[in-house]
Amino acid sequence: MENAPSPYQPSFRLKLLVVGVLYFAEGVPYGFVVTTLSFFLRGQGVPLEQIGILSLLGLAWSFKILWSPLADRYGSRAAWLVPSQVIIVLCLAIFSLRTGQPIGWVFFVLVGLMCLASATQDLAVDAYTIDLLEPKELGLANGVRNGAYRVGALSAGSGLLIISDWVGWQPAFVALGVVMTALVVTVLVFRPFHLPRPGEAGRHPAGEKGLAMIKEAFKILKRHPYFPAIIVFALTFKAGDALMASMVSPFWKDQGFSGSEFGVVSGILGAGATILGGVLGGWATSRWGIGRGLWTMGLLQAVSNLGYWAAALPGMTRYAVFTISLPFLSHPVAVYPIYLASQGESISSGMGSAAFMAYLMALCDKRFSAMHYAFFAMLFSFGARIFGYLGGWGAAYFGYANFFFLSFLAALPAFALLPWILPVINRIEGRE
Repeated sequence: MENAPSPYQPSFRLKLLVVGVLYFAEGVPYGFVVTTLSFFLRGQGVPLEQIGILSLLGLAWSFKILWSPLADRYGSRAAWLVPSQVIIVLCLAIFSLRTGQPIGWVFFVLVGLMCLASATQDLAVDAYTIDLLEPKELGLANGVRNGAYRVGALSAGSGLLIISDWVGWQPAFVALGVVMTALVVTVLVFRPFHLPRPGEAGRHPAGEKGLAMIKEAFKILKRHPYFPAIIVFALTFKAGDALMASMVSPFWKDQGFSGSEFGVVSGILGAGATILGGVLGGWATSRWGIGRGLWTMGLLQAVSNLGYWAAALPGMTRYAVFTISLPFLSHPVAVYPIYLASQGESISSGMGSAAFMAYLMALCDKRFSAMHYAFFAMLFSFGARIFGYLGGWGAAYFGYANFFFLSFLAALPAFALLPWILPVINRIEGRE
């Protein structure tokens, strides 16, 4: 399955820039729908039951595997990427024109259209990234990817909310539309964003198409040794992380911390720590290899849950580990265990995600990269939702301290699969 090299091969540094721009664009509509729109709708007096519709519309991100075969079969990656981004821009333009009007079914239809366009953009971006990168480049590239995605989501989420307080909703929506328009122009104008697919564009074995092409794509996936172990690993690698993350916000609230404390420590500082963790994890994965990156970063990710376990022990809620003096503040700021737990969890989660995403991308065949990655994305997102749901029951039944310790234990079963997982990834990387 060797592919002929493209006449134009961008440098690795240029590839990282391309990945950063694309994943920033991918994060923008997600942050807008998940964070900004729910806040906006509540401010317009929309009932909570109707705001819940946003979650249903967001299922497009989970179900994108249904149209992923079309993205692999027809057209270039840019042919899917640019129209998706244009639709997102048009939806933002219409939102800006309707900010003063009552919220009705048209508004939710537009949100649904934006979610579909965003999910399709995700397909094209993920597939193009897999097509663009070599296995040895996936580690650092996924560190950049995680950071850029988080910046995009925060910019269209918390950032847009701050801007809306200054200038109002309509100018804020217009500003985000201008940002997305700039991204569309960037993709259209610069050559590294629309390189041909490896080999002949759209070529598939024996001219397969339709259902036969889908069967061929999954037949190729199943050729990986120990494929059942790969599926279980994709479902469980983030189990402890997802289990704990579902109860972090309620834990802060129940410990008596304010929304501002949670927003600054877990939101702003936590986002920075996640970005830093993604870059560090990506660098280490590129340097050590994906296999070693998986178990070392995964172990750090699991151990970080013990930080919240320690913060939940009796007497630790407002125990000042140390104090720091900050400019413009007359009194030193106390640093509590929950602050340290939050930063530790954020940075280790970013590190683990960089290695894990590199692993999933390395498993994908470039001829079916949209379908293959959508399949793995569906697996780990499904696992995260299930374990997140179980988190509520676990915290209620066992109490926070015991629950957070159990979340650490929940991360360990995935490591039992490493004797089957590591040889597969080492063979792909040529490290055997």
